[in-house]
Parts: sequence; structure tokens; C-alpha cells
Amino acid sequence: MTGCGPIAAISAAGTTVTNAAYNEEARRNRSGYVSPEQRSDEIADANLYLGIEYMQQGNYEKALDKLNRANRAQPNHATIHNALGLLYQKMSDAEAAEKYFIRAINLDPSDSSSLNNYGLYLCENRRFGEAEEFFLRAASNPLYSTPELAITNAGTCALSNNQPDKAEGYFREALHKNPKVAQALIQMAELSYAQGNYLPARTYLRHYLEVARHTPKSLWLGIRIEQELGDKNAVSSYAL
Repeated sequence: MTGCGPIAAISAAGTTVTNAAYNEEARRNRSGYVSPEQRSDEIADANLYLGIEYMQQGNYEKALDKLNRANRAQPNHATIHNALGLLYQKMSDAEAAEKYFIRAINLDPSDSSSLNNYGLYLCENRRFGEAEEFFLRAASNPLYSTPELAITNAGTCALSNNQPDKAEGYFREALHKNPKVAQALIQMAELSYAQGNYLPARTYLRHYLEVARHTPKSLWLGIRIEQELGDKNAVSSYAL
């Protein structure tokens, strides 16, 4: 599920932080005054951006410091709470992660990034029914630019709950919205192979390779598909 979501969702939030967070001095030179509210916005934005960067680098100690600074500057900022939830999840503090995800959603119930990330948290903790609810809430937001990612996560979560038929329905829905969702394509290839549908499995795998690079898992899947279809050259190519 990580391919679909949490870091990407938070990164998207981070990229919305403008360079204004780093240009306080230039603003002072133009206006001669920065209000306390403006100052706290700048502190929050700058530390949020840095916290996300440190999280992506795996430096969780510095990420936590920056996100806490952002939270002190703007305690009602949904994106900051979403980022803190994801960070605590990565730090294996489930209780703190859930607290921040719920706070983020309470602050902005329509924020699909928070809804999707909380869904991932719930699925990771095997709360499958709740996870599905939050993925679908995220996807139903008409302003969400990538609903196919939340739908794909719903499918992946259904697989974790031993519901392949439901998972397939979600993957097909995601690919209907965007036929280039790598995680949906590779999982449809795996499902098709498991069902004995080897030609569709080959097709899904080839479409996957149009948008993503091979992994050991996808190479092994390719070998097995081509073995079933009797293409020895393809088998040798994948093996090599």
C-alpha cells in the first residue's frame, strides 16, 4: 500500500508550501511590518515543509522536532496533524498516530489525504471495515485529484482481509478512473494469474511495466505467467 499513498499524499501537501515561508526578510523590506498571524503562518509552513522532507529521508527525530514546531505555531492546521499521524505510524506508536489522524480529520473532514492515510493506518492494524469506510470517503471527494489511489488502497486492504473478489472490483474501478495506476495493475496481474487467466495476467503485467520498473516480485510473476503460456524466450528474458 505504500506505493499508493502516505508519503505521496503528504508530499503533495508539502509542495503546496510556498517560497514565502523562506522569504520573510524580503516581505519585511517591502511592507515594513509582519503581523503575528503572518509570522506564525510562516513558521508553521516552513517547519511543516522541513518535517516532511526529514520524514522522507528517514530522519524521524528531526522530522518530529520540525512538525512539533509547526504544530505549536498553528495548532489547528489539519495537514500538520496528518503529517504527525504518519510520522508516529512510521515510528510504530499506533496510539499517537491515531490521535493525530483523528484530529486532522476533525479539523478538516473533507481532507482526502488525511482520510486516505487514516485508512492505511486502520488497514495496517487489521481494522478492515473501518479502513474501507475511510478510503471510500477519501475517494468520494470531488475535489480529490487522485481518487484512484484511495480506491486502490481499498482493494489492497480487501486482499489483506482475504476478499479477492471485492479487491478485484476496487482495482477495476481504480483503473477505470486512471489506467496507469501501477499498484492496481500489478495486483490485477497477480489476481488474474491466481485465477488461471494467464493472457489477461500478461496484459496487466505489460501495462504495469509501461508505468513502473520491475521488482523481484514482478519478475517472478512474469516467469510464472510465461511458463504457463509456454513462451520459453520470455521466461529466459525474465530470468536473466
